[in-house]
Amino acid sequence: MMEKIEVDQYSIWLGPAATSLGKVLESFPTARLFILTDDHTHICCLPLIESALKDRDYQVCQIRPGEPFKVITTAISIWQDMTSAGLDRHSMVINLGGGVIGDMGGFCAATYKRGIKFIQVPTTLLSQVDASIGGKLGIDFDGYKNHIGVFQSPLAVLIDPVFLDTLSDRELRSGYAEVIKHSLIADGGHWPVLTQIHDLRHADWHSIIRRSLEVKRKIVIADPYEKGIRKLLNFGHTLGHAIESHFLQSGMPLLHGEAIAAGMIYEARLSVRYGGLTTGQLINISNYIEILFGPPPQVELVDLLPVLRQDKKNKGVQISFSLLEDIGKSKWDVLLNESDIQF
Repeated sequence: MMEKIEVDQYSIWLGPAATSLGKVLESFPTARLFILTDDHTHICCLPLIESALKDRDYQVCQIRPGEPFKVITTAISIWQDMTSAGLDRHSMVINLGGGVIGDMGGFCAATYKRGIKFIQVPTTLLSQVDASIGGKLGIDFDGYKNHIGVFQSPLAVLIDPVFLDTLSDRELRSGYAEVIKHSLIADGGHWPVLTQIHDLRHADWHSIIRRSLEVKRKIVIADPYEKGIRKLLNFGHTLGHAIESHFLQSGMPLLHGEAIAAGMIYEARLSVRYGGLTTGQLINISNYIEILFGPPPQVELVDLLPVLRQDKKNKGVQISFSLLEDIGKSKWDVLLNESDIQF
């Protein structure tokens, strides 16, 4: 089944990726293609779209996978390969991979020769429901996540649930954290359905992804540059990003969704004090997240403060949170002093 979901400046195709890629490329018959992969997607995912690339002029750039490589040195190597390939402003980048590939590949495309077209083909659940939508692009810098970046819309986003079969259980679970987040901030009616899902391998991903996409689509259309309501998407991420950065630097990295799951538990606790969430709702949220992810990792606030102080949403010395008022209802720009933050 193929669905086409319109966002403000581009389309999201939900269905077989080779089919949708072929349809998109029909409008660009002479464009030289540059396909960015990592070690995993080069082997497991590229063959699934190659039928759409026959008789096309394309080059594949393969980088090492994972957040530790979403840095300026990798971006430089990608720009060098783009230059060596002779890409011009009519060329096109196809980012085939998870959030790291999408963020960094889109950033490199948006800055190469002041911007060339790019297509996002997200291959992880995390990137399919979150990172590939909304035009946020960038790299990590000096230990801070997404510290350098731009807003730029892709030509199209192609989402195919078949790619989820290439993921480990841990990667699949990591992506599901963003599905949970979308329900908690703006789709309370879906929460009872999600809490019945314990076996992620046999979930109905097409319908889950479709529902999650709709939440983010509405928010991004209403606020493309994160001036207001789009900040709701940061629920779980203020503390979650700090937790992710802390464990990355400690040599015991967490996956993004694992850190966000912990961030959602901690920020749900803050929501009881500053958002309006009830204690019963907190228990409901925490219990479900812990069933899937286990208890949140133990970390001291003092270890997170250096990252929290650099958060892009902050206003002066106050740290900005998006917190829950109810399951399915949330608010943004809740400004807290460091002394207000308690786990």
